[in-house]
Amino acid sequence: MSYAVRLTSPLDRQIQIENAVKCASRAESFYDFRNTKIELPVIRIPIDIPVYRMENFRTYTDQHEYLARESVSMDFFSSGQEVESVQQIQHGLLERLAKKAVSDSVVPVIKVLERDGQREPLLVTSSGVVVNGNRRLAAMRELGMPYVDVMVLPADATTDEIVDIEASLQGRPETKLDYDWIGQGQLINRLVQMGRSTREVAIRLHRSEKEIKNSLQALIEVDLYLKEWAKAEGQYGRVADDAEQLFKDLPKLLEGKDAHLTQASRVMAWSLFENREKLGDRLYNMNPAIGKYASDVLDRVAVDLGLPTDSESRDNHDQSQDFEIDVELDDEIPSYESIVDALTDGETRDEAVEALIEAARSTIEMHKGQKSGEAALKLLSQAHGKLISVDMSRAAPDTYPKIGKQLDAIENQCASIRSKLSALD
Repeated sequence: MSYAVRLTSPLDRQIQIENAVKCASRAESFYDFRNTKIELPVIRIPIDIPVYRMENFRTYTDQHEYLARESVSMDFFSSGQEVESVQQIQHGLLERLAKKAVSDSVVPVIKVLERDGQREPLLVTSSGVVVNGNRRLAAMRELGMPYVDVMVLPADATTDEIVDIEASLQGRPETKLDYDWIGQGQLINRLVQMGRSTREVAIRLHRSEKEIKNSLQALIEVDLYLKEWAKAEGQYGRVADDAEQLFKDLPKLLEGKDAHLTQASRVMAWSLFENREKLGDRLYNMNPAIGKYASDVLDRVAVDLGLPTDSESRDNHDQSQDFEIDVELDDEIPSYESIVDALTDGETRDEAVEALIEAARSTIEMHKGQKSGEAALKLLSQAHGKLISVDMSRAAPDTYPKIGKQLDAIENQCASIRSKLSALD
């Protein structure tokens, strides 16, 4: 079936729940409200009475995908908790989650409810807003169940206390709240905005303070990527599935770098992420190229593409104005702006990405082989093999000037290597 949401007014919901609580014959102990044990009444109410809570960190990513796809205002969900059409959309998001298995070994929520019925009460406010169990409610509605058991919080429970409850439940080691990493990060961010210290959040979520800080930093990196690079602000679905490792590693990989290198390293990371299917390897294995070897990689890319990396040359180099990260540039520090431009510009991006991938691979390989006496010979053999494969008969005339620059750079590098070899003999 496809459930149609029918809203009851907040006042009518509150009255019905209040009357049911007065007649409640059952209560359950609850330990996640105000850091103490409290007995909460359990009542049975019609399935149409509860409303989905819109500040739901489990559906945060899906909500933002909807906002972007439908081009609606950013407060569409937050201001639509008492709007029937918005509740219907939230129901659809939750229904999909209820039908989705967490893993191969975990049965979807809707299948469990279909087989066993409701085993645990939902947690709701005194006005019927679901604090815990939104996904189960959506599943029960789709299964056509007429009633739902709910545990009712005191009427004076505040919005911040409700967020604290969600955090406490999510932080349990045996939690069933399978949030994606974006949802987890947004929950952490919300707690910090409420005035909780990172240490307090760590305790509540049963995680280390280092993990909490890293989650916040990763969110900053994600927002920067979506806004400045992908031009898809708020579309967290782009990074929800396979980007967690990169964006959580990125703060550490950028640590201690000057503004120019930080900017260029980010762009390298973003370019590699978007072209990860071309790597032939895990993106994680490119971390050294983004991190400690970034300047080496960028220098190789610059040589390969014939681009300047010094401040003086940069002033005379054509610059793209389409992409800017707001950083203060110090002209005394080498700049990689020309490489950023090449990776950004649609006309040069493909060539620049190929150069970046090759430079990253060779740099990592070089550093891996530094302990081996065969490393230099291996790299020279690889370079020789690539030069042999060059077919000038297929070269486009408009590439001749660039080919000339590349040959000049190669000859200079060969002369430098030969000079060092002579000195060693």
